[in-house]
Amino acid sequence: MAILDRIESPADLKLLTHEECLMLAAEIREFLISEVAKTGGHLGPNLGVVELTMALHRVFDSPHDPIVFDTGHQSYVHKILTGRKDFSGLRQRGGLAGYPQRSESEHDIVESSHASSSLSWADGISRAFTRTGQLDRSVIAVVGDGALTGGMTWEALNNITDDNDRNLVIVVNDNGRSYAPTIGGMARFLNGVRSKGSYRDLQEGSEKLFSRLGQPGRTLYRGARGALHGFLSRASNNDHLYSNLDIKYLGPIDGHDLSAVEETLRQAKGYGRPTLVHVITEKGYGYAPAENDLADQFHAIGKIDPDSGEPVSPSAGLSWTKVFRQHLADIADVDERVIAITAAMLQPTGLDLLAERHPERVIDVGIAEQHAVTSAAGLAYGGLHPVVAVYATFMNRALDQLMMDVALHRAGVTFALDRSGITGPDGASHNGVWDLATLQVVPGIRIAAPRDAATLRELLSQAVKIDDGPTVIRYPKGSVPEDLVPLERRADGVDVLSADTPGVDTDVLFVTVGPMASVALEAAALLRAQGITCTVIDPRWVVPVAASVVEIARSHRLLISIEDGIRVGGVGTRIRQALRDAGVDTAVSELGTPDEFPDHASRDELLLEAGLTAAQIAQNVEEQVRGRRIPIARPEA
Repeated sequence: MAILDRIESPADLKLLTHEECLMLAAEIREFLISEVAKTGGHLGPNLGVVELTMALHRVFDSPHDPIVFDTGHQSYVHKILTGRKDFSGLRQRGGLAGYPQRSESEHDIVESSHASSSLSWADGISRAFTRTGQLDRSVIAVVGDGALTGGMTWEALNNITDDNDRNLVIVVNDNGRSYAPTIGGMARFLNGVRSKGSYRDLQEGSEKLFSRLGQPGRTLYRGARGALHGFLSRASNNDHLYSNLDIKYLGPIDGHDLSAVEETLRQAKGYGRPTLVHVITEKGYGYAPAENDLADQFHAIGKIDPDSGEPVSPSAGLSWTKVFRQHLADIADVDERVIAITAAMLQPTGLDLLAERHPERVIDVGIAEQHAVTSAAGLAYGGLHPVVAVYATFMNRALDQLMMDVALHRAGVTFALDRSGITGPDGASHNGVWDLATLQVVPGIRIAAPRDAATLRELLSQAVKIDDGPTVIRYPKGSVPEDLVPLERRADGVDVLSADTPGVDTDVLFVTVGPMASVALEAAALLRAQGITCTVIDPRWVVPVAASVVEIARSHRLLISIEDGIRVGGVGTRIRQALRDAGVDTAVSELGTPDEFPDHASRDELLLEAGLTAAQIAQNVEEQVRGRRIPIARPEA
């Protein structure tokens, strides 16, 4: 019987011998590689925290001692050890979430998958435990070195070290990476710690000795090595940055040495005050394809062959990100003012090609979206045109900076929002459904939503020429559809994609946002079969509302706006206001996603739930037209 089969809760883990634990670690890695290869997911980060997660559950008592994972993509091992071993539906509707999720288990504390928040959570929880007399409970925050580049981490540390009377353990899982290698002064500091004589010599010497020992000698040595790690951790405490913050420091520890990690965590637990444990791990540890992938060490993968690590079926078609990647680099070749900023996501956002061509014109600020946006305002003041490329969901973190530092100062900054709209498998906090509703409240902002590759290139070229305020280009995850050639382009840039009775009263006007254009065209075709006349337009620049949208609406009985963002405060709401201000009495129906957090599922499943398929929209419109007794326009004979 495999040891993994015996593990249903952390209590089972505590009963294992050291040798059984080592066997279990190997089984967990085999399980992760086999299962995640079938579904896709965050493989590299989880391979790197196997021993660390086992040690956490052997030393502490979850959920009595809450474990807070920063970001949470490295929580697969935690799920396995807390009784969740059915990975067949990972990141799929009805299956395990790719991040901690309270509805799955009492062991999951924080669901948000946005980085750098764990220390603030742990600070609050530990203060509450102390204040309510729960002095036997510890709080553990597991934070990556990449998350240490985020400002919230340092705000939390400042407050944590102001009150030392609580059981709080901060585990820095230092693998030198976020998506890509961690950058900046903090990264250089941690790299210096890794290469410090005591740690480096211990690593090199122990590896040589270990290779020469027989099995009995290895067992004895593991215990001695763990104790030696603890001694070096205590001895080196005063040599590190964290001592200046008045926080107990233990480390660095080899995160793949189970004895060393357990020994150090037990020390930290016993101090009864905030303690930082610095653990060195390797992303993708134990899986050669991941270890050899210098780009991101299999941070997030699709379905792969577990033996080779190669994709089972390469992605079909050209992705939105690749279109942006190529065109931005081409623009920068001829416009020296263009400079790009990434928040630790050079490759995922497509800035790597620009970095290859013009390395001095790409700035990686780490996981620090707020700093990125205000820094961009400064770059614009200095005469450059910054392009800030982030996932749409992460733009939420810098709304104040966009409002007060960019827009108030009328700074020419372009924001490229990848993964906008419904993305699907990564779950609630990764769906980019809020940007249209939140960003359009910013005075003077211009928001564009390309429907295909051609319009993405057009709109990006236009955006980087606008220097009197912020511009936004939003586009989804996945492959771009075929280009849709308009019947007509109005003087203000509005594209007419389809029109049954130009210049004559028409039943329905579809105003589409980005890739929802193709859905509207399909819905219009279904309605035509029912004798309902339709016009489909794509404003391209959806905020502010173009004059042509208002004028075209005058000759239609019903306007339907379609966006894959939340309906509340979305583009449809903006159009309704524009029509009212212009005295246009056309009925308006705004279609979008409900004002709730979308669960993890496929994009198609979530669109179906939101009623945003062509068939659902056509049925919805037909019911409105006939149910409201809105007269159906008939073309003159």
